[in-house]
Amino acid sequence: MSKIRNAFTVLMGITTPVVAAPMAGASGGALAAQTSAAGAFGFVGAGYLTPSRIQEELSIARAQLRLKEADPLPIGVGYLAWQLEKDLSSAARLLDVTLSNRVQAIWLAFGDSIGRWIDHVRSYDASSGREQKTLIFAQVSSVKEALIAIHDWKVDVLVAQGSESGGHGYSAAPPLLTLVPSILAVLPKDGPPLLAAGGLSTGSHVASLLTLGVSGVVLGTRFLMTKESFYNEAQKKMLVTANANSTVRTMAFDRARGTLDWPEGVDGRAIYNRTVKDMDDGVDVKIVRENFNKGIQNRDPEQILVWAGTGVELVTEIQTAQDVVREVHTDMMEHLTLVSTLIAA
Repeated sequence: MSKIRNAFTVLMGITTPVVAAPMAGASGGALAAQTSAAGAFGFVGAGYLTPSRIQEELSIARAQLRLKEADPLPIGVGYLAWQLEKDLSSAARLLDVTLSNRVQAIWLAFGDSIGRWIDHVRSYDASSGREQKTLIFAQVSSVKEALIAIHDWKVDVLVAQGSESGGHGYSAAPPLLTLVPSILAVLPKDGPPLLAAGGLSTGSHVASLLTLGVSGVVLGTRFLMTKESFYNEAQKKMLVTANANSTVRTMAFDRARGTLDWPEGVDGRAIYNRTVKDMDDGVDVKIVRENFNKGIQNRDPEQILVWAGTGVELVTEIQTAQDVVREVHTDMMEHLTLVSTLIAA
């Protein structure tokens, strides 16, 4: 497989500038490992997992990559910073189980004290005598956040999340094609690699963002539609049959689940169904929650939660993670080659 060489691929030691997002309830050790094994980079979504569950997923990844306990683990783990901020002692355990496994990267998003957790990672690295530092990915949705991440937190990789993104994000985030150029305009020449996230599904998407100036892209929904994803068959079927108008930004599912500790301004993009309609129509939240929980048991597509970005219509089959990486890479290379032919001698 031909390689892309830029600041991000060199930093990560990968052949294609693609990252599988850390998606709570969907991204486990198998998905992360198989993504990295194919030449991209995979994340485990720590989400609401306990330290022991995180360890289980990291052990799965290590086994699938056939690595010894002492070997560095070429995957990452993504954390919801607001979850860490709920209990400082628990936060240390959640982070340390990952750091003790010598993962390559940690991703932080959605919190008021992200700098605190970056300091924790840096301190752990220093005290453990780790030869290669743990790389810090920070997710941002505005130029203001990007400048803080670059200059105050000194992150290693910056992730720009546009409003098209599936799952949680800031409702006021601009579209990706506005957000990315705005951040690139203030990004220092020696600044961190910038990745783009939001509504991206295909190699042509990757190629277009690379020509815009980013160093890589993050795919979420595309990796939900893999055999390694934790999503069940009903959820995956909803994804492969969805169209461009199927998703909506909403807090309906968080209200139904009781997960309401997200920072102000955050909501989520998911496939629209009866749960969203009932919440929007003012149905009593207790009734909505009861129907939602029944829907989970029965795998009812009219009730269950399926996060998805705006690019969901462009993928219509379930593949392995490695096949996704290979297909996206091939498609990306074809489009980059096409772009190069547009330049007159």
